[in-house]
Amino acid sequence: MSGAALVRALREPVTVARLDATAWNALIAAARAERLIGTLAVRVDAAQAPQAVRPILADARLDAEREARQALWEADRAAEALGAPVLLLKGTAYVAAGLTAGEGRFIGDLDILAPREMMNEIEERLKAAGWEWVKEDAYDDAYYRQWMHELPPMIHRERDRMIDVHHTILPLTARQSPDAEAMLADSVSITERLSILSPEDMVCHSVAHLLADGDMAGGLRNLWDIHCLLEKADLGRLEERAERHGISRHVAQARRLAAVLYGRERGERLTLWDHVVMWRLLARDGWGRETRKLLRFAFYVRSHWLRMPPMMLARHLVTKWRKGHRPV
Repeated sequence: MSGAALVRALREPVTVARLDATAWNALIAAARAERLIGTLAVRVDAAQAPQAVRPILADARLDAEREARQALWEADRAAEALGAPVLLLKGTAYVAAGLTAGEGRFIGDLDILAPREMMNEIEERLKAAGWEWVKEDAYDDAYYRQWMHELPPMIHRERDRMIDVHHTILPLTARQSPDAEAMLADSVSITERLSILSPEDMVCHSVAHLLADGDMAGGLRNLWDIHCLLEKADLGRLEERAERHGISRHVAQARRLAAVLYGRERGERLTLWDHVVMWRLLARDGWGRETRKLLRFAFYVRSHWLRMPPMMLARHLVTKWRKGHRPV
């Protein structure tokens, strides 16, 4: 149960002082698998770690700092290419705003949100500035353009950095339809070129990504984000925004899970479904490998079930299977 060990270390960093070598191995393996090694390194006092672990934590802190600089620089390049401010999402937004969720966070792609009617113009401007398509498969490309909440992912041909341009939060065929226009309208400028979602919409976005869409692979990081983002959110306004985006139930569940796993307060009453989600989130062995294969497969199928109607789901899974894709 290295997932549980990682949660405990993030919640109460001083507890790592009691770990033996085997427990440290499991903790580091889980933190790497969940892409939380940088966050762990920031949270833990290096003096409480064994001598052999300290270089690992130091490297993780340096890697996270480098990724943060690269992410901000890349965001600035995107704004320059588009000739307009960009609305940042996810990790780059957290780092740009100096939020706790950004401390030690590894950042992969640059995610931005823009009005849907501007997608064609944005696509052309990015291509002119050196970005090109990642999806070479015609089915995948068409699927993204017709049904997804974003353009097909693009990568810069010289810098090897990915950008995802979103026009809304969840796939167009998903059960919930968050109000992207409201998110854009309530965004907050942090520099002349960069803006972020309001604190409450940041929580809603992260919750939608974790509980209303994905299969929860790597979900401990998303839940950590939510735990940190809740620090800045007005809870009354959060309820209003969650209702507007149609994800009140998911936001309530995320708050319960974050309180139980990462919070210091106890006494949250969990539902049976909360426990099932926790089993999925914590499913890692002492080597950081995912366990509970049947449960993972069930969540994989569920994630597609939430994204599209049954017949469309069946056609999509058969098409992906014939192309050689295998889940988990």
